[in-house]
Amino acid sequence: MEKSSRLLELARFLQDPHLVARFQHICGVRGTFSRTAVGGGNDREATPSETQDNGACYHQLEEDHGGETMGMDMGSAGVRNRVVDSKKHHDEDFPHNGSLPTRTPEASVSDHSGAMTDEAGAASRVKPLRRNSLTGDAGQEFLIENRIFYYLFTFGTELGNEFFYITFFPFLLWNVDAFVSRRLIMVWVWVMYLGQCTKDVIGWSRPASPPVVKVEVFYNSEYSMPSTHAMSGTAIPFALFFMTCDRWEYPFTLGFVLALCWCLLVCVSRIYMGMHSVLDVIVGVFYSILILLLLLPALDVIDNFVLTCVHAPLVIVCLHLGLGLFSFTLDTWSTSRGDTAQILGSGAGIALASHVNHRLGLMPDPERLPLSLPALSGGLVGTAALRFLLGVLVLVATRALMKALTIPLVCRLMAIPGDDMRKARQHMEVELPYRYIVYGTVGFNVVFLVPLLFSYLALC
Repeated sequence: MEKSSRLLELARFLQDPHLVARFQHICGVRGTFSRTAVGGGNDREATPSETQDNGACYHQLEEDHGGETMGMDMGSAGVRNRVVDSKKHHDEDFPHNGSLPTRTPEASVSDHSGAMTDEAGAASRVKPLRRNSLTGDAGQEFLIENRIFYYLFTFGTELGNEFFYITFFPFLLWNVDAFVSRRLIMVWVWVMYLGQCTKDVIGWSRPASPPVVKVEVFYNSEYSMPSTHAMSGTAIPFALFFMTCDRWEYPFTLGFVLALCWCLLVCVSRIYMGMHSVLDVIVGVFYSILILLLLLPALDVIDNFVLTCVHAPLVIVCLHLGLGLFSFTLDTWSTSRGDTAQILGSGAGIALASHVNHRLGLMPDPERLPLSLPALSGGLVGTAALRFLLGVLVLVATRALMKALTIPLVCRLMAIPGDDMRKARQHMEVELPYRYIVYGTVGFNVVFLVPLLFSYLALC
């Protein structure tokens, strides 16, 4: 009993938003919150922009203002429902009983206000790079006193964003090792799918702002536990390391250190950005490790089935589509649903293309192992860059064409008005087939069409 109470107390401490705020303060991030935004005065209510449209923040403001702010417009009815549900769930698991050794919001604001008046001359006033993908909120300005940390952790958080995935995986497949890339994408699909579904099942909101400064707001409307950035930031580098340590000739220690640095950079960046509590990140890391322990030993069997089984195409399509349908029933509309369908569609397209390549004898896996790293030369770099640029152009054109064709067609088939594409895509009947078909086609072209084009142009 005593041990469980200590674990619960530790969990409360690691989930405390003031712990995130203190880390941001150490790294030179200062908020621009007003006292009324955190309950320091009663002259007016805080506006949605001051609260960053964050579920946890609305819970804090409800306590400070007697529940008046719960009626405020949060950008969409879906977000409002998600906030109320996550608030209820959060309070049941972690009741606020004052046991945490934290600063009060007033103290936090005093620190931030002091930083603004005393150090504003040396700080840069910045806004989040991208708007919230659900509400359109651009976020609140904040002060950056350490630009090195800002650029470092911005890069770290991009290692878990869509732009990184759509550049890293194709580059690895076209220029380095198609065998490793194919299996790494399998790991990525399962890790991200399980992480996104777990988020919607648990339903915990993001760290409250204030006291946390929202350096990023793009995913602020999604749930928080576990951190899927931490999951992908753990799974991708360590799976890549374990898949290549016996396949390629390179120092074992160097590979492990690079994987560890990659993981730490992504994980710490999510706390710096104010997107996750320390508990979210820790759970994300261990959850990812558990998935890797179960999945890596089974990759040979899974990969062999995908490549050789006659019924593999049907199983691939049905399995990924069924998983997408399941994820869409877990919650009201949010960007996480579309992202999950996008990941599943990409995984299905890549698996189908791998099956077709094997059937046609294209892109055979090398037989002589271990592989040695080639010597860098101008010709090698130029050819790799040309392959990458040409391949990306094909993928961009594929995505644009399929998107232009699929959304109006699905809207017409499902009798859903297509005048407002943003609203139309909030219907499961539109978004699931749209994401699945578009990104399934993109994934198929990554593995089949683009390498076929390279072969035709003698770029292999």
